[in-house]
Amino acid sequence: MQWYQNYSTIGDSIGLTALVVAIPIFFLFWALAIKKMKGHVAGVLTLLIAFIDVVLVYNMPVSIALSATALGVLNGLFPIGWIIITAVFFYNLTVEAGQFEIMKNSIATLSSDRRLQALLIAFAFSAFMEGAAGQGAPVAIAAAMLIGLGFPPLPAAIICLVANVPPVPFGPVGTPTITMGKVTGISDSILSLSVGLNEAIMAIIIPIAMLIVLCGWQKTKEVLPAALVTGLSYAIPSYFMASTLGVTLPAVVGSITSLICTALFLMVWKPKTIWRFPDEEGVKVNDIKYSGGQIFKAWSPFLILMVFMGVWGSPAFKKWVANDLQWFVNIKHWPGLDGLVMQAAPIVSKPTVYAANFKWDFFGYAGTAVLIASIIVIFILGIKPKTAVRVLGDTLKQLSFSLVTIMSVLGLAYLANYSGMSFSLGLAFASTGVLFPIFSPVLGWLGVFLTGSVTSSAALFGKLQQVTAGQLGLNPILTVSANLVGGSVGKLISPQSIAIACAATGLVGKENQIFRKTAKYSVILLGIVIVLVLLQAYIVPGIVPQIPVAANP
Repeated sequence: MQWYQNYSTIGDSIGLTALVVAIPIFFLFWALAIKKMKGHVAGVLTLLIAFIDVVLVYNMPVSIALSATALGVLNGLFPIGWIIITAVFFYNLTVEAGQFEIMKNSIATLSSDRRLQALLIAFAFSAFMEGAAGQGAPVAIAAAMLIGLGFPPLPAAIICLVANVPPVPFGPVGTPTITMGKVTGISDSILSLSVGLNEAIMAIIIPIAMLIVLCGWQKTKEVLPAALVTGLSYAIPSYFMASTLGVTLPAVVGSITSLICTALFLMVWKPKTIWRFPDEEGVKVNDIKYSGGQIFKAWSPFLILMVFMGVWGSPAFKKWVANDLQWFVNIKHWPGLDGLVMQAAPIVSKPTVYAANFKWDFFGYAGTAVLIASIIVIFILGIKPKTAVRVLGDTLKQLSFSLVTIMSVLGLAYLANYSGMSFSLGLAFASTGVLFPIFSPVLGWLGVFLTGSVTSSAALFGKLQQVTAGQLGLNPILTVSANLVGGSVGKLISPQSIAIACAATGLVGKENQIFRKTAKYSVILLGIVIVLVLLQAYIVPGIVPQIPVAANP
C-alpha cells in the first residue's frame, strides 16, 4: 500500500508542521553547541528523535521509515565512510614511512610561516582534492597534512573547513551543479556562469577569512599580498573555465593555478615577520638538507593520489565504469521503500513515486582510487605488508566513532527526504515571498546541514527554488545558483563534514568544539552570500544569465 507525503499535517499549516518537524534539528544544534555532546552520541539520538517525530507527525508507516533510515545508513558507509577510511589510511601510511619530515621541510623551504603554509595546503591543495574527488577527501587529507607539518589539530580542522568553500559546487568534477541542472532542467552550462561568478568572488574572500580565523586581522594584514595572489589565481582561471567550458574543470584548473602561483610568489616575496603558534619553540626550521630525489619520493604518494583522483573523477572514466566495465551491484528497488512513497504537490505537479535504489559502485568510488593509490604507496615507500595491515587496523579503530556519526547523519537525511520533513522545511522558507532572495541561499545552507552534501541539497530544494522563483517573478537561475553557493558555506556546520575533520585530525569526540567555532563563521559567510544574491536580484540583475521561466519544466 502506497503512502502519500503530506507537508502540512498539523493544522493544515506548512509553518506549524515545519516547526514541529524541525525539533530534531534544534536538538542537534543544542546537543553539539550547548550540551557539548560527542558527535556519535548526538547523531544517534537525533536520528531516534527524528524517527519518532516523522512517524507521529506524518503518520509515516514504521516499516517505511525503517527502510528509509537503513538506506541512508548504508549510503553513509558507502561511499562516504569508504572515502574517509581510505583517505586516513593513506595518510597514516605516509606517517608510518617517515616521509612527513621531508615534506614539512620542503614546504618550509618556501616558508616556515604557518599562515603561508595554510594558503598552500588548506586552500590550494584542498581545492584540488575537492575538484577531483570531493566526498570528504579535501578536509581529511589537507587537515592531516597540516597536522603533519606541526599545526595543532583544532585550528587545522577549522581552517580546512573554512577554506573548502569556493570549489564545492564544482567538485567532484562539477557533480553538484550537474545535479542541479538535472533537477531543474536548466542547462548546467548556464548555471555554471552564475555559480562561477559567485564562487570566484568567494575565492578572493576565503583565503583572507581563513587567515583571520587562524591568526586574527593584524597578523593577516602582514601576508595580505600572498592571500590575494592565492585567491585571485584561483578565481580568475576558475571563472574562465566556468564561463567557457562548463562545470567539470573550474575547481581543478583554479586550484592547480593557485598552487603554482602561490609557490612562485613565495619564492620572491617574504613577510616581514614569521608567524607560528604561540606554543611552538622558536621559528627555526629543520636544517637537514634533502636531495631532490628524497623530496620527490616524499611527495610522490600525493602525486600518485592526485593522478588517481583525477582519473576516477573524469567523466570518461565514470562512463567507462558505468557502460563498459559495469563492476557494481545495482539494487534498483530498495526493499520496503521503493514504490511505496508518493510525493505530492507543490513539490511535484501530480502524485509521483519517490524511487529508492542503491548502487554499490565499489570500483568507481573515489575511496577505491585512494585505496589503489595506497597499495602503490606501500611498495614505493617500502612498507612491509604486515605493517600495512597493522596500520589499516589502527585506522579502523581510530575511525569507529566517526563512522557511527556519519551513518546516523545520512540515516537522518534519507529519513527527512522520504518522510517529507525536508520538503516541509523548504516550503516554509518559500512562503517568504518577495524576501525569498534572502532565504534562497539559507535553503541551500540548511539542506547541506541536513544532508552534508551540496549535491543532496540541490536534489532536495533545486526544483522548489526554481518553481518559487517563477511564481514570484524572479530569475530562477539566481535562486538555484544561490542554493548551491549557500550550500557551500553550509559545509562548515554540516555534522558530516565536522565528523570527517575530527576523524582526520584525531579530534573524535570533540565535534562540539569545532561546531561552536565554525557556526559563527558559517553565518558570517552566509550573510556575504545573501548580500551577493540581493545585489544580483535587485541592483544588477543583468549580471545573472536570463532564461524564460516558461522554458523550465
